[in-house]
Order: sequence, then structure tokens, then C-alpha cells
Amino acid sequence: MPLPGPFSDPRVITLFGLLAVSTAAWLALSLRARARDRAGIPLERVWHPQESVPLTPAEEHAFGQVVSRLSPGSTGRPR
Repeated sequence: MPLPGPFSDPRVITLFGLLAVSTAAWLALSLRARARDRAGIPLERVWHPQESVPLTPAEEHAFGQVVSRLSPGSTGRPR
């Protein structure tokens, strides 16, 4: 039995189907992430080159300059 009106167009049916599937996937993934957070499972640790390569004093100073510019100012916006 075909649907009446504009819902009989297969493109509309496909659009609603894709919307339903993507919503279900988004809900499943967000609920899974929330359950993982509540379970206390730590996130995977990402290796960074600075963890094993010592910085020179000049590099540390340059890094501090960048961080100070990116840190929020008194208005809560980056400087």
C-alpha cells in the first residue's frame, strides 16, 4: 500500500530512513561513551614526541610564549 501525498516519493522515504539510521547510530555511540565514562575506564593515552625528547631552554621559552597567548584572558577569550 503506497503512502499518500509527498511521502510516496522514494527520495523522501530514503531521506527519512537515513535520518533514522544516523540518529540511532549517534544515540548508540553517545550512550556507549557515557557508559564508558561512568565505568571509570581511562581513555587511551596518546604518545607525544615531547614526552621522550628533552626540549632546549629556547624551545621551552617559545612553548611558554605560545601557551600564554592561547590561555584565556580576563574576559575568557584568548589573548
